[in-house]
Amino acid sequence: MACNGSGCQSGGCYKDEDATCNQPIKSEEIDSKTPNNVCIKCKLNDAVSGYGGIDDGRFCADCFKTNLFGKFRFAVTSNAMITPTDKVLVAFSGGPSSRVALQFVHDMQERAQRNFDASRDRSLPVFGVGVVFIDESAVVPIPSNEMKEAVEVIGEVVSSLAPPRKELHIVPVETIYSTDSGDGKERLIKVVNTVNDPTGREDMLFSLRMLALQKVASEFGYNRIVLGSCISRIASHVISATVKGQGYSLPADIQYVDARWEIPVVLPLRDCFAQEINMLCHLDGLKTLKLSTGSCSSINGLVSSFVALLQKENPSRESTIVRTAGKLTPFQFNRIPEIIDESFCPLCNSPLDKSEIVDWSNVDSHRSSNIFYITCCSSCQFQILPSDSASMEQFYMDLPQSVVGRAKQANNGNLSLLREQIQDCLLSDGEDET
Repeated sequence: MACNGSGCQSGGCYKDEDATCNQPIKSEEIDSKTPNNVCIKCKLNDAVSGYGGIDDGRFCADCFKTNLFGKFRFAVTSNAMITPTDKVLVAFSGGPSSRVALQFVHDMQERAQRNFDASRDRSLPVFGVGVVFIDESAVVPIPSNEMKEAVEVIGEVVSSLAPPRKELHIVPVETIYSTDSGDGKERLIKVVNTVNDPTGREDMLFSLRMLALQKVASEFGYNRIVLGSCISRIASHVISATVKGQGYSLPADIQYVDARWEIPVVLPLRDCFAQEINMLCHLDGLKTLKLSTGSCSSINGLVSSFVALLQKENPSRESTIVRTAGKLTPFQFNRIPEIIDESFCPLCNSPLDKSEIVDWSNVDSHRSSNIFYITCCSSCQFQILPSDSASMEQFYMDLPQSVVGRAKQANNGNLSLLREQIQDCLLSDGEDET
């Protein structure tokens, strides 16, 4: 049935009567007299262990699955991520996190379908689900046979899910360029090869991937994009963003909801650990894949290795990092319905600090590439954008139109704001200069 709780802003989320059964168990609910090798929830079955998570050795297999799904469901319902009228696009890379995100969204949809079939009036519709895989082989060294096999596996995974049917989109990343321009792949390769810094290139690929997801969602009528980012990945991002000087925009990336994009992005696995997700894939036999992308010497890769080492030493380290970062004030667009009152970097779409916003009254350059450069955030300027004007001009010409258009839209908005600020000083058409 629909939820009318104060925490729900949708007016019709899927918080049914048994939702409380799926909520994660808190530590204070544990009976200290329970034997170490027995599940602390049902107190009947042997607990599963060996996966290294914060709950390692506490739950049996069934209770472990229920508890993990409870974290997912609680994130969805408490943040109005999915409502009955939504059409949700799940970003699927084939890895464990995106595989579990797809499975949980499917389980939620399947339950909603059963409730719909059992109801007499059928007033509450069932949300739609689609799956998208972004093929990055044009700019990432992935063997062609491996990519072909990956596409086949992804097709098998999606087709094996029970009804309702889910549409699968296999989309090359170069489709972010206009379909009527036949040189999209070449331009994309030129743009990526311009970025020499490994960290900058990795961040650039992430931005291009998000553009591809947005394009697919917009073209096929989806109004939510689900990412499989878990607390382990978010913890790594907290540190790497801090190292890269992205502290101001950091709160935007670690919330449950990110509505700065045209199609809002949601993170229902935000409270789940990578170790738990890997264990669930093992217990349920969920098929996953990992593409060969070569060695990674970027800041992001080094930080991920560092955080993984910290987690082995202390299973609560990742949650401590994310919980600490969570004390930062989120932006207005980190909720649904969103309120957009920010300026963004046209390249990575990070919110800009006031010190990074261009004062257009002092800008005397009319070259588009120079204007684009100064409207980007300091991190993109340092790690991604070319330093010399000739390379910058070529880089700008090879960018997708969606990125260039976003920059022009921001510039027009800033110029309108500037005109409003000096309106009292302007002469009207009927006034003369004397």
